[in-house]
Amino acid sequence: MTSVFHKILRAVAGAMEIPDVVFLVLALGFAVFSVGWLICEYFTEHRHMREDLPRLLDALREQGADTAALIRKSQLNRRQKAALLELTEHPDFSGGLRESLAANLLEREQSHYDHILKCTELVSKLAPMLGLLGTLIPLGPGIIALGQGDTQTLSTSLLTAFDTTIAGLCAAAVCLVVTTLRKRWYGGYMADLETLMDCVCEEEAA
Repeated sequence: MTSVFHKILRAVAGAMEIPDVVFLVLALGFAVFSVGWLICEYFTEHRHMREDLPRLLDALREQGADTAALIRKSQLNRRQKAALLELTEHPDFSGGLRESLAANLLEREQSHYDHILKCTELVSKLAPMLGLLGTLIPLGPGIIALGQGDTQTLSTSLLTAFDTTIAGLCAAAVCLVVTTLRKRWYGGYMADLETLMDCVCEEEAA
């Protein structure tokens, strides 16, 4: 009976080897894609965000200032501008309703950034585990080959084990760095956006 269970476990482990390798290849591809995406994001949005927040707040609070025009001319990123302009498009809203809209817009932006972060964060957590899985699966046939003196099979199994470990760690490391950088960027985006929305709400209510 025990041998039957061992055969079942061995069959399950053997069946997982190809899906595991496929996932690791996809994880490496996603890691490379994430680096490219991060670089594009830096040059298209983050690098241009040199807006002096106190100066922009002073400009928004000036008597008779055109809030929408100031927002459009600012160096805020595209999503920040869109959220702030959405807030200015309803001047007839009461103070409480405008604050509720601002909270909804902030929640929408936070959800957008969280969705982006979850992708790389998930790969950074799963890749090492699947790399370890890819290390252990080939060791079974390798140990059997060692007992039979089949060094060719043993060397192939060890090579697969090392390759999957390296692939998992590389994908996880890259995605972890990307996630860390984005968390810092997005945290700054949300802090600036919340401050500016508070300012716009006050000015619209005045």
